[in-house]
Amino acid sequence: MGFIDTMRSDGHAVESTCRVLTELGCPVAARTYRQWKTGMPAARTVSDAQALDAIRDVCWEHGADGVVRLRPEGLYGRRKLTAFFRRTSMPTIAQCTVVRAMKTLGHQGIRRTKTHRTTIPAKDGIRASDLLNRDWSAPAPT
Repeated sequence: MGFIDTMRSDGHAVESTCRVLTELGCPVAARTYRQWKTGMPAARTVSDAQALDAIRDVCWEHGADGVVRLRPEGLYGRRKLTAFFRRTSMPTIAQCTVVRAMKTLGHQGIRRTKTHRTTIPAKDGIRASDLLNRDWSAPAPT
């Protein structure tokens, strides 16, 4: 980054300097340089960090014995967590922010949907034979 500062003070544009550096095998984007220069994190990074902290605080509790336990709110999925945060502490949180934070934490809400099983396999895992003794082979290629 110091090299780009030096080139910039000599009158060269940041974009052209970054393009030359990329061609030489050191890929640096002009956007990355400007973000580094301002030192301010992106708004999305800040909101994601706030959502991570909020989900950790709401979904888990640290017991007196040092064990981390799941609270009842930890069973909430993305829709219920978003509604909970909008109701209580973060009224402007977006659902996509909650989804990203849950994915980062590896957290999923409980699903109450029933799954449909069309075939129940045998306990031994061996496929049943044909009880009608049908011949499925073709007499000749078609």
